[in-house]
Amino acid sequence: MSFLPQELIRKKRDGGTLTAPEIEFLVEGITSGALGEGQVAAFAMAVYFRGMAPEERVALTAAMARSGQRIDWRQAGLDRPAVDKHSTGGVGDKVSLALAPLVAACGVAVPMISGRGLGHTGGTLDKLAAIPGYDTAPTPEHFVATVRQVGCAIIGQTGALAPADQRFYAIRDVTATVESIPLITASILAKKLAAGLDGLVMDVKFGSGAFMSARDDARALAGSLVDTARGAGLPTVALLTDMNQVLGRNAGNAVEVAEAIDYLTGRAREPRLDQVIRALGSEMLQLAKVASDPADAAARIERALGSGAAAASFGAMVTALGGPADLVERPARSLPTAPHVVPATPARDGIVTAIDTRTLGLAIIGLGGGRTRADDTIDPAVGLTDVAGIGETVGRDRPLCLIHARTADDAARAAAVIRAAVAISDAPALPAPVIAERL
Repeated sequence: MSFLPQELIRKKRDGGTLTAPEIEFLVEGITSGALGEGQVAAFAMAVYFRGMAPEERVALTAAMARSGQRIDWRQAGLDRPAVDKHSTGGVGDKVSLALAPLVAACGVAVPMISGRGLGHTGGTLDKLAAIPGYDTAPTPEHFVATVRQVGCAIIGQTGALAPADQRFYAIRDVTATVESIPLITASILAKKLAAGLDGLVMDVKFGSGAFMSARDDARALAGSLVDTARGAGLPTVALLTDMNQVLGRNAGNAVEVAEAIDYLTGRAREPRLDQVIRALGSEMLQLAKVASDPADAAARIERALGSGAAAASFGAMVTALGGPADLVERPARSLPTAPHVVPATPARDGIVTAIDTRTLGLAIIGLGGGRTRADDTIDPAVGLTDVAGIGETVGRDRPLCLIHARTADDAARAAAVIRAAVAISDAPALPAPVIAERL
């Protein structure tokens, strides 16, 4: 069926509801280039201001998922359910690195398609790129073979999956229409539907280090994701998690890989990070119907961690995708390190009562650990370790964190930024619960 693009844009601009065939026509035009950039931008702006009804969100998501290749895991010979997790991003969020192999060790396939850093938030692909030899963009055949053989693979989006999203997002990015819940929803879920999943768990973050700082906004996005995914036939659960402080102790790229390995091997498990990983893992096992209830899921997770199976899955994934075979046993041998490690001392002794976590993320970018432009090269070695959390006492013997920098001047600049981002008081303080809601 053929339509006039300008009439469909006008309809949405004036507050009308587009039909599924109309949305399909627009998505086909976005994919093929039949819609010019001005028309795509106008459509995005109309949605930004007018929103979308639930049925429009489902139609847009499904049409974008159909715009390219779709993976059929049963046809590929996978003998277990495939479930993924997606996070809206935060500072120190290395959850995926530990969660995918942990869930795989429990008998669920995790074909995880992740992204690079966005703004002040770190990207899972940037962390994995710190591992020498790790291929974040394998061929589709290699990706499928790794998931079938190991049980998990974390890679970047390929041009074959949901190509409509790549063009649509690029235009949204330069036309101030990224912050639209219907468009964010479709962008995230189109790739997940194309990946042939049996279930999806969303980690939607809120707080000073999150993409959406307000809890109400994060809840609205989570609700849209859950309702739209279910409407498109993908069982989905969302958790709202707190990002008012760094998740775990380290933030950067190589330093987060090191912390994920420490978590899997049991060398160190920061409580808030541990809670998020176990909660998301429990939801994934239940969606896959491998666990019958939360208690069953918790027991399976504990066995996979305690037996070393989860750490072995991580090592097998890294090796299958080109990384060093001994990374789990000897991470320091392979992961890059910065030449300067300097403590960020607090302005005064006391208790940490609040953290501007976004500023910590920007401090890492200032060290070279993130991008200010799309073509920037990331320094994988820089970052922060042993970051103090809310409620902890800091002073001369306990710095705010250790700064891993390329130069002493870089470290000094970062220390000043970090010092200004942390509020210290004499009064006791308790961090908010890390898991706020389940949708």
